[in-house]
Amino acid sequence: MLDGLQALCFDLDDTFWDIRRVLERAEQRVAEFLATRYPLLARHSRAELMAARIALAREVPERAHDLTWLRTETLRRLAIAAGYPGAVGEEAFEVFIVARNEVELFPDVRPALDRLAARYTLATFSNGNADLGRIGLAPLFAVTLNAERVGVAKPHPEAFAAVARELGCEPGRMLYVGDDPHADVAGARAAGLRTAWINRHGAAWPDAHAPADLEIVDLHQ
Repeated sequence: MLDGLQALCFDLDDTFWDIRRVLERAEQRVAEFLATRYPLLARHSRAELMAARIALAREVPERAHDLTWLRTETLRRLAIAAGYPGAVGEEAFEVFIVARNEVELFPDVRPALDRLAARYTLATFSNGNADLGRIGLAPLFAVTLNAERVGVAKPHPEAFAAVARELGCEPGRMLYVGDDPHADVAGARAAGLRTAWINRHGAAWPDAHAPADLEIVDLHQ
């Protein structure tokens, strides 16, 4: 099934680490920063800030894929409305992104990547804004792309095609590995890639999608 593979491309959040814990810590850091420096903004709950980002994505759909811009611009607008400088958006984002990149890798990730890198060219594509340079994994990957850089988010076929072009690899000789049946598996398949669903928690496969080429419980497998 996997004969002829040249490259493996990976999702990041919930594939390499538990994103829920990471985001909870990052959001708490931002809340503490706002409460200390810009208390009028601290009155907005996390749910309210999320709703504001969703509303902004609907207002400016051509930027909806760019999570960094959505987060920064939302706080910039709220800051100006509260009488603070718009630069609050960038300040708060730097607090967020530092915490966002303090990840705890699943135990299988680093040793499996070290082994796979000896046999395949490795790449990543994420809809999020994790920074593999800050995390310390960047040297393992020939190409690291995300929605912000490419201009579209998974499951758009161009997300996967961009990686193939950067690698100089035919899509059919790439395997995309991710945890999301729709964004990762269905999206990669539509772009002509082979697919692996990493199912760390024993979830049921959704009937709406054809199964992945492989189902794995961790990267060792």
